[in-house]
Amino acid sequence: MDNEYTLKIKNLEVRYHSNNMTAYAVNGIDLEIKPGEEVGLVGESGAGKTTTALSIIKLLPNIGRNSVYSADELSFGNIDLYNASEVEMQAIRGTMISMIFQDPMTSLNPLMRINLQIAEAIKVHNPDLSDGQIEEKVEHLLNLVGIPANRKTSFPHELSGGMKQRVLIAMALSCKPKLIIADEPTTALDVTIQKQVLNLINDLKDALGTSVLLITHDLGIVAENCDRVNVMYAGEIVESGTTEEIFSDGLHHPYTEGLFNSIPVMDADSDRLIPIKGATPSPYELPKGCKFAPRCPYCQEKCLKENPAITSLSDDHNIKCHYPINYIVNK
Repeated sequence: MDNEYTLKIKNLEVRYHSNNMTAYAVNGIDLEIKPGEEVGLVGESGAGKTTTALSIIKLLPNIGRNSVYSADELSFGNIDLYNASEVEMQAIRGTMISMIFQDPMTSLNPLMRINLQIAEAIKVHNPDLSDGQIEEKVEHLLNLVGIPANRKTSFPHELSGGMKQRVLIAMALSCKPKLIIADEPTTALDVTIQKQVLNLINDLKDALGTSVLLITHDLGIVAENCDRVNVMYAGEIVESGTTEEIFSDGLHHPYTEGLFNSIPVMDADSDRLIPIKGATPSPYELPKGCKFAPRCPYCQEKCLKENPAITSLSDDHNIKCHYPINYIVNK
């Protein structure tokens, strides 16, 4: 498959400066998504996942003279996203790269009917279409995501959480993008609707040949849906590899082990889950050495002083750890 629509990120950094303090939100990450792939970005809240997503489409807040947004490469095929102007990005957003935002309650305009919100994106990128053609496309998109066309004049408050999420998916697909960034698309949905939404994204990915960056904190969702996985912690990707490698027995980052231990195993004889002790560090006060060291049960003196380099275990499996652990994954 050609690499015309491959996303490449190299050494992405995002810093926010305010009140004489610096927040180290994203710290030198590398990421690649090939055409037709679904890649997972997983980690706890505060890991930098959403900031990474917003960096791709240049929607970061408060980036200006007193903040830093830098990358050695940020490209989508032959498009240089990093150096693209705002006018160029407006043409790219929606047509080339779309984003399904995390909370449909706040992502939809409560004062506009859903057909007008979907039509707005189509009009911007297809100014030659008539009102009738646009309305026809809106009805087609709603049917595609499982919402009856007779609900097109509903306001967001008249829809369930799952239906609002489907409207966001319809908006993201309105101009047939080559990459969809799904930022925790199943947040606040019950498990049945979660499954339906994820199946819908996968079906549309296969039908349209679209790539997907799936952002989540749920390894179970990643296991079922993703081709490759990136585990993120404190603004760094601490482990990456194919889904098979991440979910197989062998060497892993201790943080990945902690995430696995937090997953309920139905046939395991245990009274409690094993939580990761402590909390994700503040981006304003990151540890000097390994960012996970204060919470790591295997921490040694070197971990407290030196930030580890990336170790390649195979062509696809990389770990950012001084002492990777040999972990048996509960299947």
